[in-house]
Amino acid sequence: MIAKQIILSSRPSGFPSINNFSEISIELPQLLTGEVLLQGVFYSVDPYMRGRMNNTESYISPFEINEPISGGVVAKVVASNATSLLPGDFVIGMLPWQTHMVVDANAVKKIDTHIAPASYYLGILGMPGLTAYFGLIDIGQPKVGETVVVSGAAGAVGVVVGQIAKIMGCKVIGIAGGTEKITILKNEFHFDEVIDYKNTVNINKAIQMACPNGIDIYFDNVGGEISDAVIRQINYSARIVLCGQIALYNDHTTPIGPRLQPILLTKSALMQGFIISNYANRFSEGITQLSEWLKDGKLQYKETILHGFHQLPEAFIGLFVGKNLGKMIVEA
Repeated sequence: MIAKQIILSSRPSGFPSINNFSEISIELPQLLTGEVLLQGVFYSVDPYMRGRMNNTESYISPFEINEPISGGVVAKVVASNATSLLPGDFVIGMLPWQTHMVVDANAVKKIDTHIAPASYYLGILGMPGLTAYFGLIDIGQPKVGETVVVSGAAGAVGVVVGQIAKIMGCKVIGIAGGTEKITILKNEFHFDEVIDYKNTVNINKAIQMACPNGIDIYFDNVGGEISDAVIRQINYSARIVLCGQIALYNDHTTPIGPRLQPILLTKSALMQGFIISNYANRFSEGITQLSEWLKDGKLQYKETILHGFHQLPEAFIGLFVGKNLGKMIVEA
């Protein structure tokens, strides 16, 4: 059987482009015992993938040149030589960007599409939802009446963070870019205030006005000048959840910004970074709680879905110019 595959044909220098990717055709091997043939249905694109395109040491190995990109994929079982999975089952796993693939059945996990749409397992019931849940609950430790600021608030993680903070009884201020995102965050996700950084002349003043009592928790998805401005307004014993730095991922050099240590010191504040795999042994806890909130209508979710396997590079690049509202997904 012939499958299409998207490979990393060259490493980006700065902002990634379509030229860094190539689509090729490969022949799949025959099924062995314990293996399944999968057809990709939904593919996740995520900011962390940009770091894997650099040939540098990190918490996860870099992508190899002329090898397929890999990430979260929801797939349908087409054929099975494994007792644990049957044709027609939907599964999720860290899989290559291929239209079809042969994998060991133990490399994927069956999902229940009766609980939520299959694509949600790449979003609110997947890595972004779990990232929001554990980052805010474990590191942020929200308390009733506290002020929570979320940057990248309209992204896959941010929209969940803001809603969980509201469930916890907090005042929530989001930072996002563009009128459409601002309106949706206020009207559909019920953020108390939203700052449009793209149309704000003085971000420091805007944050001061939105947070007259200071900031107790900052969930940082973007870094850069926005985070510099937010951290200036933190309260005593504030918690800063360091989740992503998308504003810096395409920089050629490491920018020098304000020295934050004096602020953290004088405010007795905590800044802690994390990656979701730190909580791997608690994923079931997170999925159970998120599923309950989703079922009860306490959580809403948005997806930006591009159609066509060939759209994967475009979807990925779109993350860095804010083309997504909620989770960016490609449907084959």
